[in-house]
Amino acid sequence: MHDILKRFPTDEGGAVTVDWVVLTAAIGFLAVGIAAGISSAAIEPADSVGNQLSEMVTE
Repeated sequence: MHDILKRFPTDEGGAVTVDWVVLTAAIGFLAVGIAAGISSAAIEPADSVGNQLSEMVTE
């Protein structure tokens, strides 16, 4: 037990795990933000295309 307490302050294994968790969370939030921006910007052009297609005369 004494050895574990002695090595604990110098062990960086947990710090690396925390770094990866924070990095992964940041990438996830960034992806969600980008997807929200793209989807909101795509609504108007998609509606326009849908309206043009619905107005086309089919034979």
